[in-house]
Amino acid sequence: MNRRQSKKDPYGDLHREAETTAPPVVCWLCGRPTAKTIVWHHPIPKSRGGRDVVPMHSICQQTLIANFSNAELQRYGMDVEGLLANPNVRKFVDWVAGKDPEFTATISKKQR
Repeated sequence: MNRRQSKKDPYGDLHREAETTAPPVVCWLCGRPTAKTIVWHHPIPKSRGGRDVVPMHSICQQTLIANFSNAELQRYGMDVEGLLANPNVRKFVDWVAGKDPEFTATISKKQR
């Protein structure tokens, strides 16, 4: 004898959940949506007691590291506007605003 099929698919909910997409994660610095690769950056460096992490593009993280020391990053903390006040960072964010989320490039060395 065959078992009677349920009118409701027991695995139907799993398929529906997989179809819904989660909202894109946005970069903490530039505000663009991130791609598959997300860098979890410590705005306050771990060596300075930082515990919080924020999602970023790798190119955005490289720009911060190239323009600020750990002591400067500790002073700014979670203040994105303070970081964007730096002319080099503002120029970078304006430049990268129209790029694809997967975009990567080489960042110049630290300018100190």
